[in-house]
Amino acid sequence: MPGMSKPADEMRRPLGEANHKTDGAMLLKGADMVVEALRRERVDVIFGYPGGAVLPLYDALYECGIRHVLTRHEQGAIHAAEGYARVTGRPGVVIATSGPGATNLVTGLADAMMDSIPIVAITGQVAKTVIGTDAFQETSIIGISTPITKHNYQIRHASEIPRVFKEAFHIANSGRKGPVLIDIPKDVAGETALFTYDEPPQLPGYQPTVVPHQLQIRKLMAGLARAKKPVILAGAGILHAGASAELLAFAERYRLPVVHTLLGLGGFPASHPLFLGMGGMHGSAAANKALHETDFLINLGARFDDRLTGKLDFFAPHATVAHVDIDPAEIGKNVVTQIPVVGDVREALLMMLAAEVESPDAGAWVSELLATKEQFPYWYIQDGAAIKPQRLIAEIARLTAGNAVVITDVGQHQMWTAQFFPFEVPDRWVTSGGLGTMGFGLPAAIGAYFGKPDQQVVAILGDAGFQMTQQELAVIGEMELPVKIVIVNNGALGMVRQWQELFHGERYSASLLEWQPDFVMLAQAYRIPAVRVQEDDGLTEALTAFLASPGPGLLECIVEPRENVFPMVAPGTGIHQMVGVKP
Repeated sequence: MPGMSKPADEMRRPLGEANHKTDGAMLLKGADMVVEALRRERVDVIFGYPGGAVLPLYDALYECGIRHVLTRHEQGAIHAAEGYARVTGRPGVVIATSGPGATNLVTGLADAMMDSIPIVAITGQVAKTVIGTDAFQETSIIGISTPITKHNYQIRHASEIPRVFKEAFHIANSGRKGPVLIDIPKDVAGETALFTYDEPPQLPGYQPTVVPHQLQIRKLMAGLARAKKPVILAGAGILHAGASAELLAFAERYRLPVVHTLLGLGGFPASHPLFLGMGGMHGSAAANKALHETDFLINLGARFDDRLTGKLDFFAPHATVAHVDIDPAEIGKNVVTQIPVVGDVREALLMMLAAEVESPDAGAWVSELLATKEQFPYWYIQDGAAIKPQRLIAEIARLTAGNAVVITDVGQHQMWTAQFFPFEVPDRWVTSGGLGTMGFGLPAAIGAYFGKPDQQVVAILGDAGFQMTQQELAVIGEMELPVKIVIVNNGALGMVRQWQELFHGERYSASLLEWQPDFVMLAQAYRIPAVRVQEDDGLTEALTAFLASPGPGLLECIVEPRENVFPMVAPGTGIHQMVGVKP
């Protein structure tokens, strides 16, 4: 496989000189403890960038058997770790030095926090003796990261390392998943202490509820039996819990229509007759009709964010709301909930499947929604020679048979991909949802490749977001990673331009990219094969050759610059007040 090293058992070296055992524990330096903890957690790849405060750790990593991917910026490293975590369900690991290295992780930490992605971020810190003196490259990353991590630690003695790493991986990948940061002063990495990793984490104040209360499940199922217009809203919690099979079985048993959130796509097969599409600002007419008119809404692992609900006054106004979520803080936060169910969504679905209640009398409702789905599909008008971005996405889906791992950046191309690429299985869709991070896509594709090296990886990026982290082309070129990069070039900050057109009198303030680099030559400078396609009649041929070629590649697609994402729920309106539902 391109970019992969020898197996760990072929490359493993002794962990420092002080590694003799004492009563079953190993005497190790702090840096060697970190490496051994990562081994015990079965970490197979680390994304990072070295610097002064993490030199002891990087010395311990040298030929240790764990692959290290040197990104060209720390933001690229953490987005790569996110991409890896999103497709594997395992924590992504990232390392950065103190000061600017650590602060360059901030956007990725916030992104992972918003989207519940398990990350373990390891930062170097100046020596304990100079903390608080404004030493070279000293920054309080603990203070900075507190609001955007699930938990963070600053290790004060090497003896704490085993406990902290055991806890960090447990916290990151349990309950509502999220990022955990571990800050390690440089002198701690050189201290020697006993290492043992056998004790389970002892966290009496952190005990997420996994199995829901049976009474709440009975209330939910009783409400379902009485419903006339039930609908399931399935969020990313379905993917995090590995509950796709249970969701499918539950929807089919009771013949319930399913709406996905943006981040939930792939949790329910897009081709299934009960699937209505994505809900929210750029969702389908059928999905938003279901959410507005339902009398019984079952939220499975979604957080009712504003891009889904539209104006809350008009969201599910006639519905009894049942909300299943691992995080009790999300229940009732945005939408009043009559039946709260705290717990893992897979456990909840298993209990719901075991309940055996009468199916709701909702045949007419389902037929009405399926008719709306048939009448008002996602659409575009193919006229003239220009490439329509929607057709570009649909062709990628057709030529990959919908089997690729698809990564996007943020903006119009992201919404078109969500609309026109039918995700049939879990863990093939990687995007930035809550934070909406431009620059996410390219490095996330690198991480997704390392997570699923046997799947085709396609990064669909906007011309603007691509330029925020384009330096990560060096990783793809150097390691010859078979990542296919499609640049949807509309010469603008597309979604900003669309909003300026619709809501700001077509005053395109700082949104038109009238000067661009030559993306083909840029890719070639990184020794990545690249081509450009500008007209629709050459699109299919170019895509076919591009996707079939071995190794990395970049395809720049010049698309219709004034194309907008429709349908759309305008800000301040309800999801039933969509514009652009039909041509």
